[in-house]
Amino acid sequence: MSKAKRLNEMIMMVNRKKRFTVRELAHEFGVSKRTILRDLQELSEMGVPLYSEAGPHGGYQVLNERILPPIAFSEDEAISIFFAIHALRHYISLPFDTEYESIKKKFYLNLSGDIRDAIDKMKNRIDFVSVSQQENIPFLKRLLEASMEQEVLIIKYEKNGEITNRSIQPIGIYANGGKWYCPSYSFLNKDYRVFRCDRIKSVERDENSRPIDLSNIYLKNRFNLINTKEYTYQLNVELTNKGVEMYKSEKWANIELSKRDDGTGILKGNISKSDIYFFCNYIITFGEEAFIKSPSELIECMKEKLNNILNQYT
Repeated sequence: MSKAKRLNEMIMMVNRKKRFTVRELAHEFGVSKRTILRDLQELSEMGVPLYSEAGPHGGYQVLNERILPPIAFSEDEAISIFFAIHALRHYISLPFDTEYESIKKKFYLNLSGDIRDAIDKMKNRIDFVSVSQQENIPFLKRLLEASMEQEVLIIKYEKNGEITNRSIQPIGIYANGGKWYCPSYSFLNKDYRVFRCDRIKSVERDENSRPIDLSNIYLKNRFNLINTKEYTYQLNVELTNKGVEMYKSEKWANIELSKRDDGTGILKGNISKSDIYFFCNYIITFGEEAFIKSPSELIECMKEKLNNILNQYT
C-alpha cells in the first residue's frame, strides 16, 4: 500500500474510532509502530486534531471535530456546491457554529484556478433570490440538538406582546420565507404547535418534564399527528392563475396544491385550531386571487380582519 493511500485510509479509520493506539494502527496497516508514529505526525501537520495520552492505558483520540477525508468533485459538482452555499447568505442565523461566509471562502480557495475563474464569471449572472432573514436567532443549534436527542426545553416565548414560559419537545427546525420555525410538542397545550424561532427569547433544559417518544416523528411526517377532529379543520381554498403562481413561491408542507388544466388551482390540507389566525394573515396576502371555501372558522376570521381594515379608512 502506498503512503498516500495509507494516510487517506488512516484518516477515515481514526474518524470512525473514538480512541485508538499505535499498536492497533500498526496491526491494521501491516507496518511498524515507528512508521505509524511518523504517519500520525504527518496527519497532525495536515490539520487532523490528534490528542495523545501517555501511560499503559493511553492512546490517541481526535479532538472536537472529525476531519473528512479528501473528496474528488467534478467541475460541475464543485460549482453547484459553491452556489448552494452562496444561497445561504439570505439567512443571518444558521444552526451551525461556522458562518456560511467562512465555509464559502475556505471551499473557494481550495478549488483549482480554472474552476474559480468559472465561478467568478457566474457570480454576477446567477442568483438565488429569497426573503432575507432579519432577526439574529442564537438558539437554532440548541433547538436542533434537542430534537435529535429528544430533550424537553423551557423557552420564553413572545406572542402578541406577552412573554410566557413554555415546555416544549422540538421535532426539528425549518426555514420558510426568511423565518425559522420549530414544530414541537407543547406540554402546556398537550398538543403539537409550531413556534416562530425569532419569538423565542431564551432556552434551557427542562429537568422536570419527562420526554415523550418522538423518535419516529420527523418534519415530513409530523402532520400525521394532527388526527383529532377537535383540533383539525379541512382547508379548501380556490386560487386563480396568479394565486397558483403566488403559492408556488412559498409552500407549506401540510398543504397540497392541485393545479387544473386552465392554470387555476385549489389548496387542500389539514390545519389545526391554533393555526386559523396564521392562515388568515397568510391568505389575505393573496387578495382577490384566493377564495376560502372552508373551514367556516377561517372565513369568519377573514371577514373580521377585512372589516377591521375597512374601518381604518372610514
